[in-house]
This record gives sequence, C-alpha cells and structure tokens, in this order.
Amino acid sequence: MDPVGAAAVVQALEPERLFAVDLEADAMHAFRARLCFLQIGTDDDIWLLDTLVPGVEASAVAALFADPLRTKVFHAAQGDLQFLTEAGVRVRGLFDTHRAATLLGWPKVGLADLAAERLGVTLDKAHQQSDFSIRPLPPEMRRYIADDVRYLTELGRQVSAAVVAADIVEEVQLDCERLTDEAAARPSVAPLAMKIPRTLPPAEQAFQLAASTRLHALRLAWAEAADVPMGRMLSNAAIQELVTRPPRDRKALSRTPGVRGQVAREHGDEVLALLAGLRAAAERGELPVPLAPTRDPGRRRREEALKEFRAAKALERGVTPSVVLPNPLVEQLAAAPPADLHALSRVPYLGEKRTRLYGEALLSVLASV
Repeated sequence: MDPVGAAAVVQALEPERLFAVDLEADAMHAFRARLCFLQIGTDDDIWLLDTLVPGVEASAVAALFADPLRTKVFHAAQGDLQFLTEAGVRVRGLFDTHRAATLLGWPKVGLADLAAERLGVTLDKAHQQSDFSIRPLPPEMRRYIADDVRYLTELGRQVSAAVVAADIVEEVQLDCERLTDEAAARPSVAPLAMKIPRTLPPAEQAFQLAASTRLHALRLAWAEAADVPMGRMLSNAAIQELVTRPPRDRKALSRTPGVRGQVAREHGDEVLALLAGLRAAAERGELPVPLAPTRDPGRRRREEALKEFRAAKALERGVTPSVVLPNPLVEQLAAAPPADLHALSRVPYLGEKRTRLYGEALLSVLASV
C-alpha cells in the first residue's frame, strides 16, 4: 500500500465507530525492532498498512485513534501502544479484550483461545515468531496478520457484553485508560533485571553486579553489530548462569546453559577474560558492593492488608481481586496512603465506583496498619 492508499484507509474509517487494531514488528529478528504492519479491521473490511513502504506512516491514523468516541479493539495492547506512541499515535477509546477477559476471570485469555471458545474459529498461530519485515510478504503470512483483526470486532462485542453482565464496565475502562496513559515510547534497549542475593559475601555480590553489567553491555554491542535481538547473543538466564557459576575455560563455557555455540566460538575468550579479571578485582576489594535496598516495613504491611481486603471484597462480589484493586493501585495506595476520602477519590484510576464501594473501608484498612 502506498501513501495514497493509506489516505484512502483513513477516509474509509471515518464513519466507523468501532474497529479492530493489531501491529506486527520484526522484534524477533532485529536489534532495534521496526513497526512492519498496522492492521485495521471492521465488520466488512481489513486493511494492512505496510509501514516499511516510504511515505506510509502510522501517524496517518493519529486523529482517528485519538478520538475517544471511536472504540479501538486491541488484544494485549501494551506492546502495540508503545510502538504507536513512538510513531506519534496516542490511543483513546481503547478496549483491550485480553485485559477485559483477565478481569472477568476467564481461564484462557489468549486471542486464539477466545476466538475458539467464543466464535468457534481456529486461528493459525504458526507465524507468531516470523520475520514480518520480509518483502514481499508471503501470502500465508498476509492471511495470518489479517486474521489477527478479522474476528476481533465481533470478539470485542462479546467480551464487552460479558463485562456489562458482570457489572465491571468502569473497572475495565479505567484499566484501559491506564494502559494508554502509561504507554511510553519503547526504551532504546531493554534494561537488565538481575537479583543478587543479599546473603552472599560482599565480594561475591560485587562480582555478580559488575559481571552482569559488563556482560549486558557486551551482548548489546554484539547484537547491534549483527542486527539481531540481544537475547540471541546472551539471554538473561545465560548471564545469570555465567555470573553465578563462572566457567574457567572454553569447554565449560560451551556447556553453560543458554550460551549459544556461535557466541562461545566468536566471543568465548572475551567472556572468559572478563569474568576472570572481575573475579580477581572483587577479591582485591576493588569493585563496589551493591547498595542495600531501602525497606519500608509499613509499606509491605499495607500491601498485605490491601490484598487481604480485595480478596474478601472480590469473594463478596463474585469478581476477580483485580476488579476490586489492580496491583498498580495496591502499590500506589500502600506507598502513599491518602489521608481522607477526598484525597482517595483523586487517586488516578481508582474511579468513582471504587471510591463509593470501598472508600471508607480502604481508609480504615490503611489507618489500621
């Protein structure tokens, strides 16, 4: 599709008040993932906007997507919203069938599961990890990405009806608003998250911190040079193995779980030298020990009390605990307990309904801890 075709799609969508949206990227095949397709579906039509074509920009739909009076049905929207934000598109009027099904407490919330159970449709998921930057895109892959929105409008209506029947409309709306508000552009690189046990000797803590940080930097450099995802070089699990059980030679390195043979061959000497050098530096006391995290016993007790409260209220209402209080609200209320009902009502994404149903009780729970 060329820019003229993209403009025609926008024009065709003008009368629509509900449409389905999905995105495809090459995240499994490139160091820095690109948006490859933007799929939009209505009850009658499906459009595949090829965003790798010069002049075809996701921003062409920015005004439509920003209109809160048009319902945009996504499934598991969080990652898609980040790509759209990066492209200058902010979504309002989101209905996320994955989030809604989760709040409904349905046991299976994947798109293929919902399509099978609610619509009797079998979706082929064979291309979930395919490279969507291939041009021309093979016909079977075009069908695959079209199917991601082909049934989503009807599925959205059915999930929405279940939300109404369960009386959790406001709770789902607030969660969808939070998803859209929190959607920031993707980070340039994914951070390394590694827990270092505080029970280890200080020198070992220092070694693991330094080694994991340096290995993360190395894998980023290797991955960028090869234009592959960083996990194809070293996964987080592989880094964990390397710093907790450092290999002493190439043979041991090649046997380390998660270390690919190509990495061991091409970068083995560099990895072994790095680990040996940092081990020696740690033993000499030359590496900084990780700072101990600050602990707030009161916050932890408040979180536990709020989780007990929501579990009891969820049982009373016959809803999932996240309908009463999703985890982000538990964390926020525990970290900064409101002083009164007015302050509680101003907590983002709590909403009028939760304030009315639980306001005084929540203040009592927080005050009692």
